[in-house]
Amino acid sequence: MLIGFKKLAYYMLPHHALSRLAGVISRCEVVWFKSRLINWFIRQYGVDMSLAVEPNSSTYPSFNKFFIRAIHPEKRPICEGRDTIASPADGVISQMGSLRDGLLLQAKGVEYSLAALLGGDDTQAQMLAGGEFMTVYLSPKDYHRVHIPFAGHLEKMVYVPGRLFSVNAFSSENIPNLFTRNERVVCWFKTEWGPMAVVLVGAMLVASIHTVWAGQVAPSKVRGVEVQAYAEKTIKLNKGDELGHFELGSTVIIVFPRGVVRWSEELEAGSAVQVGQAIGVVEGRVS
Repeated sequence: MLIGFKKLAYYMLPHHALSRLAGVISRCEVVWFKSRLINWFIRQYGVDMSLAVEPNSSTYPSFNKFFIRAIHPEKRPICEGRDTIASPADGVISQMGSLRDGLLLQAKGVEYSLAALLGGDDTQAQMLAGGEFMTVYLSPKDYHRVHIPFAGHLEKMVYVPGRLFSVNAFSSENIPNLFTRNERVVCWFKTEWGPMAVVLVGAMLVASIHTVWAGQVAPSKVRGVEVQAYAEKTIKLNKGDELGHFELGSTVIIVFPRGVVRWSEELEAGSAVQVGQAIGVVEGRVS
């Protein structure tokens, strides 16, 4: 009964209005307010400021600037090796594994459609059919910049409008098709081994999603799926380069085609990962 009421509350909450309000609050530069908010957040979530390029919390002009703080590159070395795959974010693996019948695992016993995740593009989904995926959840205390797991050229970016359900464990287990309901940005890269999709999923209180090449992508005034294509080799990112960031927390999903990737054996759902950590190796090539 309690779970049922909680689920109902999740559906009824004004997700976008609350997220816009969070955006306004996070950008407030009133010194006493932003300082108290930042210091409360550090205490509440145990944020390790020694990792940050700027460890002094008082120097951040707003909570938002603190939240998207940069960390020392040496604290997150990028795994070496031409065939290694790097974690795109600091966080915890929600799920990982192989695509089956065009479906990804959201939680135990809960699946969702790859084509729907990608914005309804069946052709693109077929390119990744039978491939491998990993979902990384970024908690409030984590570093919230996203990095590319493998070198590639950006081919297109797809904005998909949607709701902003929370993406915590409760939501994953109880909200069907969670990641295909939420607002998201799909980044398609061409790598030397084949295509790679990096999906930045919005969530409750996520004020916006940014990429390094386009700035703020979400929220958007566009009501339908929006596709932005990029000329061949216009934008290239090397493994570990920053791809974008969330203003407040969310989830990253990476997907590779069949036969290209083997995930590290020591990783499983619930494993903590850090940006640059080796999470798998490339074993094949898509012709």
